[in-house]
Amino acid sequence: MKRRHLLLSGAAAAAFPALAQQRPIRLIVPYAPGGPIDVTARVLAERVKDTLGTVIIENRPGGGGNIGADAVAKAAPDGTTIGISAVATHAINPWLFSRMPYDAAKDFAPITQMVRVPNVLVVNADTAARLKINTLADLIAYAKANPAKLNYGSGGNGSAGHLAGEMFKRDAGIFAVHIPYNGGNPAQLALLSGQVDFNFDNLATAAPNIRSGKLKALAVTTLKRSPSLPEVPPVADTLKGFAIDTWWGLVAPAGTPRETVVRLNQAFVAALQSPEARTRFAGLMAEPVTSTPEEFGAFMRAELAKYEKVVKASGAKVD
Repeated sequence: MKRRHLLLSGAAAAAFPALAQQRPIRLIVPYAPGGPIDVTARVLAERVKDTLGTVIIENRPGGGGNIGADAVAKAAPDGTTIGISAVATHAINPWLFSRMPYDAAKDFAPITQMVRVPNVLVVNADTAARLKINTLADLIAYAKANPAKLNYGSGGNGSAGHLAGEMFKRDAGIFAVHIPYNGGNPAQLALLSGQVDFNFDNLATAAPNIRSGKLKALAVTTLKRSPSLPEVPPVADTLKGFAIDTWWGLVAPAGTPRETVVRLNQAFVAALQSPEARTRFAGLMAEPVTSTPEEFGAFMRAELAKYEKVVKASGAKVD
């Protein structure tokens, strides 16, 4: 009986070698704990433990996300280290920073996109009422009739809000003065107090003040309406093709075996499609987005090319 038990145990281990021998996966988040990217990473880590085993979250903030991304790029390509790629680390920073520790286009193996979060163009509600601005077309018309009288705030030079504002000015053919603040919260406070006229803000951050009536939402920056704010049209309805939103996904170091990338993709895509993940993400006003490794790679290359033009046009630079 004892010999039979040993034979059965050996057969089970042979049938499930990955489960019997698998090491924990380290998922590097290039931002501090507690933010939306960290929260979504932890939700998915919990969802994939039955298929991939233990996934340990390691926060490596700093350098605008570059420190954590570089740790992924330089890790062994054996499937035990993966990380978050984001619009900042893989599309904006390569053009914003004079020196980059990694090559965003070559040093990573895409796994899948995870999330898309719309930004929203918001106007101080009192300003909107005073200037009779009810739509995006009204804002553009006012700016054209009153050159340089409008200003907008952002969380700093090269921030998502700054680049969205510059892209909007370019596509709308208007001019508005950019006023950078030291972070998104000070920029929002400046808008609420009337120091600036409009901002491009993260939807999750702006939503409470939109609902309270302190801010008027004119448009979201995704190509389609956001399920979280369905009554607000996209900028693209007025300015064809306009799209600039926050996204993040999963990558492994370049050279990670194809079969390993596919296994990771299948597990995380299933997790992203689970009702539990969708419910948790909805609380962050984040929309789960799944893709094949090839689709995510093509998306990141397109974003990198798009932001090259936007960053260079803005003149923003971090030395």
